[in-house]
Amino acid sequence: MLVLLGGFLLLMVLGVPVAVAMVTASLAYLLVHGGAPDVIVAQRMIAGVESFPLLAVPFFILAGNLMNIAGVTGRIYAFAVALVGWMRGGLAQVNIIGSVIFSGMSGTAIADAAGIGTIEIKAMKDHGYPIEVAVGVTAASATLGPIIPPSLPFVIYGMMANVSIGSLFLGGVIPGVLMTGIQGWLGGRLPFTLKHKKADYEGFGMEQNAAIFLALGIVLALDYLFKFSAVMALMTPVILIGGMTLGWFTPTEAAVAAVMWSLFLGLVRYRSMTMKSLAKATFDTIETTASVLFIVTAASIFAWLLTVSQAASALSTLIFSITDNKYVFLVLVNLLMLFVGCFLDTIAAITILVPILLPIVLKLGIDPVHFGLIMTLNLMIGLLHPPLGMVLFVLSRVAKLSVERTTMAILPWLAPLFAALIAITFVPEITLWLPRTMGMVR
Repeated sequence: MLVLLGGFLLLMVLGVPVAVAMVTASLAYLLVHGGAPDVIVAQRMIAGVESFPLLAVPFFILAGNLMNIAGVTGRIYAFAVALVGWMRGGLAQVNIIGSVIFSGMSGTAIADAAGIGTIEIKAMKDHGYPIEVAVGVTAASATLGPIIPPSLPFVIYGMMANVSIGSLFLGGVIPGVLMTGIQGWLGGRLPFTLKHKKADYEGFGMEQNAAIFLALGIVLALDYLFKFSAVMALMTPVILIGGMTLGWFTPTEAAVAAVMWSLFLGLVRYRSMTMKSLAKATFDTIETTASVLFIVTAASIFAWLLTVSQAASALSTLIFSITDNKYVFLVLVNLLMLFVGCFLDTIAAITILVPILLPIVLKLGIDPVHFGLIMTLNLMIGLLHPPLGMVLFVLSRVAKLSVERTTMAILPWLAPLFAALIAITFVPEITLWLPRTMGMVR
């Protein structure tokens, strides 16, 4: 166990990519201790990615890429301006709502930050917001991507924990709404945003928005009155969540449906997609999917060796020697995952930690769906922290700020994220009420 964990941590400190570090540490453990034939090692690595639910990963990634090149992000932004641009905080509110809508299509925080986040930061900067405010609200709202379904981390967690991915998707709805509300409240009360009560876009006054809210169909009314052509784009999360809830298709089939709908929007409805851009989106998807699956493969053999080396059993014994109270355990796990999220890729962290922590979770009577939300939110907050937070580096490049200034800009927005984390951790019904109502959780 010392060779495995020690080698992995040493390689991480030396800056070796996480997947390579896991593979190298695993090979070093096998060379020192032996005991596992090469064919078994190969079988374990293949078994890590030989999963039907994992097919959702490339399709959700492709759907997000297609939405970007189809011009959907711009339409979503315009829709958000009309919907909440008149509120206190102006473009800060638009930023949050735009991320909520886009998260229903991409399923990843990084896609959110790099996609619609680029538009949001530029718009806020052009309208006089300090770049730090724009970066901070964009970073916080990007964490909504993996909480509001669909969610790639939920797909990986569901596969590893043998939990219904549909129940995880439904479990993320109310926490996502809660996080949106908390962030919106803060967005209207930061010292600078108080000076910007409106989004300063001509034609979107309070009266027009009031008329829209009174209309029979808010989305259709916005589309008709303001010519955003956003209705079709906004149907994406409706199709995904509605289809899974009604049992029309599985989460994997929902990912395929998202791709088909994206192609329809880009090629038929908006006609903004060319064969060249389609090819670029496809190759970008292949590259991203290959890196994700390589991490999953490496983490599979690493997690298996942790189990074989009795690391999971040792950790379980250690935790039960400290406490058998599930709330104390959840506090300890939150601290652990906040730390791990600063260093490990989200997919790798889920793949490694679930086999170790899930037996303890089940012994303590914690619902695995509830635990999945806790784990995902912790790891999303980890994406905003140095030294390896991917959202931190993406926004640093987009805003052309140093990592240090980007980190300082994000700090005030950690408060609503921690508030949501505490509520979700200690009030399980926030997560479980909806899937339980729909009959997906007992």
